[in-house]
Amino acid sequence: MKILLIEDDQPTAAFVEKGLRQAGHEVDHSLDGREGLVLATTVTYDAAVIDRMLPGLDGLALVKTLRGAGVQTPIIFLTARGGIEDRVEGLEAGADDYLGKPFAFGELVARIRALSRRGPGVPPVLHRGDLAMDCARHRVTRGGLPVALTRKEFGVLERLLIADGATVSAEELLEHVWDANADPFSNTVAVTIGRLRRKLGDPPLIETVIGVGYRL
Repeated sequence: MKILLIEDDQPTAAFVEKGLRQAGHEVDHSLDGREGLVLATTVTYDAAVIDRMLPGLDGLALVKTLRGAGVQTPIIFLTARGGIEDRVEGLEAGADDYLGKPFAFGELVARIRALSRRGPGVPPVLHRGDLAMDCARHRVTRGGLPVALTRKEFGVLERLLIADGATVSAEELLEHVWDANADPFSNTVAVTIGRLRRKLGDPPLIETVIGVGYRL
């Protein structure tokens, strides 16, 4: 999953970002509410984790603005303001979940996964022929045998499985699987596809549609 983290406390942000990456996610981080608003309205994210007390634009106003603009990214408030009234206010502003600080990191990851399962038409286990991907457990098998994938390879394969045979462009893969620091002019997607093909074995599963992208 590609996650937007909007948190101005550096130690907290570093802890959350490191943990999410270790859990297999890609993370874009913003320290400021206004910068976070730009990212959230110009980049497609699978989820956003937002603090309420932010410089530039506070989290509550940020979420209201996003929902008013039609952005439907699942949002979790992660904040020290954990009172009942604060929670109600945050959920009514448009957040999907609310987690108070201090928090257990495992709970944050579980809540993000729960939000992702609410998305329409994406089952917890994806299949294509003898290929199976357990998204929650980050496991892939082909013909019942495990396939060891890196985070990027897993993310690319996940997007192709979700597309269910439709063609996915390199630009879309770059947007969903890599963070904002990825070079859009590099051949990183093609290189990852090549490694993924080798690991998945024969018969080949990934087809290149010249000038368009890739599909299963």
